[in-house]
Amino acid sequence: MPPSASTLAPTGKLRAALIASNPVLVTRRPDGTLGGVSVAVAQALAAHLAVPVELRPYDNPTQYNESLATDDWDIGLAARDPSRAEHLAFSITFMEVGNGYVARAGATPTSADDVDRAGVKIAVAKGSAPHNVLQRLIKNAEIVPVPGGFEPARDALATGKADVYGENLHLAHRIADALPGARVLPGQFNVVQMAVGVRKRASAALPTVDAFVNKMRSDGTVQKAIDEAGLRGVRVPQPS
Repeated sequence: MPPSASTLAPTGKLRAALIASNPVLVTRRPDGTLGGVSVAVAQALAAHLAVPVELRPYDNPTQYNESLATDDWDIGLAARDPSRAEHLAFSITFMEVGNGYVARAGATPTSADDVDRAGVKIAVAKGSAPHNVLQRLIKNAEIVPVPGGFEPARDALATGKADVYGENLHLAHRIADALPGARVLPGQFNVVQMAVGVRKRASAALPTVDAFVNKMRSDGTVQKAIDEAGLRGVRVPQPS
């Protein structure tokens, strides 16, 4: 086992935490197994380190955030979020994800720039990177935290609990496709950088992780996973 492997995966396997409610990161195959970009990145990194991978999916961002203080996993495949930096050191970005809004039928905002107004209700996945960004950005509209995932997002709009839902543009398009009259608003409020979060105890191995992420960006591994998942509103950063 190379030194970086023993640092990153002290149990002899690479335990990778995933946010299962985020379809940009995780997809569920017809047979029930997990796939998607974060799974492909975790599997490729484990193979590079010559250790087996063990996927640790969390149902939503809140549960993922609660697990940060435990020692239940070695790497987390999620947003480079300042609120998580107490526990993690972050690799270079493997995927950039545009964040925008999907509006319910009849909602008054016409663009992303038109959302922050009194009387507008913005639903967002509680504890997610978009939630943290919107808490800093929004001054006049009301933020309505809901559980992460497609169904809570769709239901918040369908029931009128919220006027818009703030999320990655891929999920925004999925919701718009499934909800009569809903539409993705032009523009975006943020670009989220997805990275490999490494436990602070293993930060000495970060150069190894960075080099491998750079390789995955340049050799097509990440783009292939994006294409297989059919993602919209995402891109692979240029190799550095």
